[in-house]
Amino acid sequence: MKQIKVTLTRSLIGRPKDQRATVKALGLGKMHSSALKNDTPAIRGMIRKVEHLLTVEENIESQDKEVNS
Repeated sequence: MKQIKVTLTRSLIGRPKDQRATVKALGLGKMHSSALKNDTPAIRGMIRKVEHLLTVEENIESQDKEVNS
């Protein structure tokens, strides 16, 4: 399955509780922390909700593993 890398690039100070909870559910805590997540509609929806706080990259390594398999 494709994976995406999500990185918290903006601070959560002054953000609403629902945005803080969404970032926490994505597995991000401090600034510049990253997490690899499966590319599912649920994760995409969470990312869309807080996309102004995140940087999202497709994980090239997981694509290479799929090609080699």
